[in-house]
Amino acid sequence: MTSATTKRKPLPRGVLFVIAASAAHSLGAMAMSVALGKVLFDLTGRALDLGWLGLAEFLPTALLAPIVGSAADRFDRRRVVAAGFALEAAVYLGLAAYVGSAGRSAAVWPILVLAVGFGTARAVVAPAIRALPADLAGDQLTRVVPLSSAAWQLSMIAGPVLGGFLLVVGPSWPFLAAAAGLMVGIALVARVPDVRPMLAAARALADADRGDSEPPGPLREALEGLAFVRRTPILFGAISLDLFAVLFGGAVALLPAIADRRLGVGPIGLGWLRAATGMGAGATTLLLAWRPVDRKVGRVLLVVVALFGLATLVLAFTRTYAVAFVALLILSAADAISVFIRGTLVPLVTPAVQRGRVLATENVFIGASNELGAFESGVAGHLLGISGAVALGGVATLVIVGLWWVLFPALRDVDRFADVAAPALPTSDL
Repeated sequence: MTSATTKRKPLPRGVLFVIAASAAHSLGAMAMSVALGKVLFDLTGRALDLGWLGLAEFLPTALLAPIVGSAADRFDRRRVVAAGFALEAAVYLGLAAYVGSAGRSAAVWPILVLAVGFGTARAVVAPAIRALPADLAGDQLTRVVPLSSAAWQLSMIAGPVLGGFLLVVGPSWPFLAAAAGLMVGIALVARVPDVRPMLAAARALADADRGDSEPPGPLREALEGLAFVRRTPILFGAISLDLFAVLFGGAVALLPAIADRRLGVGPIGLGWLRAATGMGAGATTLLLAWRPVDRKVGRVLLVVVALFGLATLVLAFTRTYAVAFVALLILSAADAISVFIRGTLVPLVTPAVQRGRVLATENVFIGASNELGAFESGVAGHLLGISGAVALGGVATLVIVGLWWVLFPALRDVDRFADVAAPALPTSDL
């Protein structure tokens, strides 16, 4: 099928429902995130507590990855997503009740316990909802990824601003809005077609090709995602690049402290700073939807991660709000290109019957680079000061890019996505 034919072909039924459900989830989650960071920092004034918040969100992702990945491959992915959304909404309602009633006398530990709760829910949701677009789109995944990224980036823009304004109205409002977004997400997921028959057929073919006399045991099945990533250099290189680069370059976690201590702005200014990450990424995603990266994919990935590191260094040393805003625009634009490449490469390289487990494994790396990166940033901010922590992250990111250029030639030399794609599921019945 030619590229032109693929572009003219309508998207399979259900893809837009998945994208919309994910966007509704992200919109509420971003509103909640900026509000929770502000509430927590106002309670204690310690950057370290922002790090503990990131760790509380990450731990369930790391501990549950084998279980939730296997569940996403074995059960109806739509129901897995709906169950995770329902659990996350319940946690947000708990946060709304606690923060609204306790006010400035709130203790930190109940917030961290609830953070473990929504971290658990997100661990359940992530592999299933990320596998569905690849299942439905087939050979049109390179069209779907920019659409999905654009919806997510719009949430990244609107969510933090919404969270900042709602926090001014009242401390419970951002959490209530996030719960409402999840209810919308559940309704949208219910409209997605069932891909289980196609997955069952693909699984039977994979078992026949492998020559297994009996299906793998639960432990072996749960660990297959990690094993597949480890023996596939392109996947291992791309996923670990995100882990280590963003682990050390996670300056966004310190934005409440940067806004308060270095730039002298309040909740609305913080909301716009957080939204700048969505603005830069959103504009870049729209460009990618019109003209996606389709040549020298591996080299482009490494270059934009290096640009992310350079912009992080600028953010580390500025005390000017406008310069910080522009630095966030640039680093988020670079990150958007990285997300597009990895978001296309990982599901394309992975066989459909293993996507849940592989994406659960990747979710641990993503969680490590974001939530665990937030913990690293909080600890570094406590020990080195805000500027020192952010500057360390920028330098470390540049070092990682140099090392990966040498250590992962298979990733560096990827030219076109089609060169490394696994067979797609049939889409005629979806």
